[in-house]
Amino acid sequence: MAVRRGHVIVIPHAAQGHLAPLMKLSLQIAAHGVKVTLVNTEFIHEKVMASLPAKALEEDQKPPISLVSIPDGLEPDDDRRDYVKMTESMRRVMPGHFMKLIENINSRSNGDEKISCVLADTAAGWALEVAEKMGIKRAAVLLSGPASMALALHVPKLVEAGILDSDGTLKTDEPITLSEDIPSWSSGELSWSCSDDPVMQKLLFAYVSTAAKTFKFAEQILCNSFHELDPSAMKLIPKALPIGPFSTTNHFETFAGNLWPEDSTCLNWLDKQTPGSVIYIALGSTTMLSPNQVGELALGLELTTLPFLWVVRSNMTDGSTAEFPKGFMEKVADRAKLVQWAPQEKVLAHPSVSCFVSHCGWNSTLEGLTMGVPFLCWPYFADQFHNRTYICDVWKIGLGLEKDENGIITRNELSSKTNTLLSSDEIKANSFQLKGVARKSVAEGGSSFKNFKGFIDQI
Repeated sequence: MAVRRGHVIVIPHAAQGHLAPLMKLSLQIAAHGVKVTLVNTEFIHEKVMASLPAKALEEDQKPPISLVSIPDGLEPDDDRRDYVKMTESMRRVMPGHFMKLIENINSRSNGDEKISCVLADTAAGWALEVAEKMGIKRAAVLLSGPASMALALHVPKLVEAGILDSDGTLKTDEPITLSEDIPSWSSGELSWSCSDDPVMQKLLFAYVSTAAKTFKFAEQILCNSFHELDPSAMKLIPKALPIGPFSTTNHFETFAGNLWPEDSTCLNWLDKQTPGSVIYIALGSTTMLSPNQVGELALGLELTTLPFLWVVRSNMTDGSTAEFPKGFMEKVADRAKLVQWAPQEKVLAHPSVSCFVSHCGWNSTLEGLTMGVPFLCWPYFADQFHNRTYICDVWKIGLGLEKDENGIITRNELSSKTNTLLSSDEIKANSFQLKGVARKSVAEGGSSFKNFKGFIDQI
């Protein structure tokens, strides 16, 4: 490793889908000889440390970054699923603690050890304000797709034009179009849409509406994407620097930024399966399913007659443990593997995996396309619906799962779409081609490689 130069402090929003990519980026920056400190809330820090395998804390395995924490203002037993309460508390309490942390680091550091740059998740824009007040270089990190951010930056104009009301509701039957090369947004695809929870929609819309303010404090916008994936949307983001897809460095792959311990026994199980035969089902860290929907999903997997690896979080069924139809586990025992959390990139890279049933979160979308795995799309909320449009209609690397009149994705829908997907040579070819473009972008001489090197040189 080169002699360290500069000291970057990285702050993700307090959620799995934000922490994991910023952990990857932190390790990539550290691999270029820059000192990195990653800051989590105390609550998240405790979960991260608890999820690490024991060997990860041995001296020769320690990551080349410092993991530290600051309070989020909530009590240990407060419900952090109360997004309104948590967001308000973090915005009120964390800027002061963050400033003190930087002051403490700088007071005991010399020269290059002092904080030279703040990298903040766009969902933690307050950290950029702190950096500006302290006269420190700063960049925002965009962890969603570029089109979602392009839409967010247009929100003030859309409200002014009367296309959106002050709560983010679309006031016209016409979808929102930013460019002929970017898929339009219908009312149900807006990243803040929550028709069944108006309070949450109002909160999400308020957050999205602050994008322009956040960008004002950032000197650069680092994007977890690559230019070739969506050049039209990238053009609409000022100061954008696409440096993705962020990837895990092999030596420190145990530091994945997980809030649950990974069950790597699934990799041994995959080794025993036929190449290109396994359905991988992982619906992210926040998707909740009704007991009825879990039952239909289980019976759909049974109908396919194919082997499957299913990530079943302990809180996936409306917050409680999932229950399966009677006799299901016995019937599929010889071709099923269930885990609470999986080493996803390794799973998607495994030759036994044939397709990815995904919630279409941006991290999962990038990981799937980088590994060339076709998708069955099951979006849950926020930008996931528009990501599905890209997967199915723009890149043509997957199919959408459609709900019936009761809002359920039925067993027959899952089984028939799986058969259609796996028999499509076109989707397989598109997936293989996009995988090549993604990998070329981060290889030496690629667009993201050059952008990342340029960023490192500035630090």
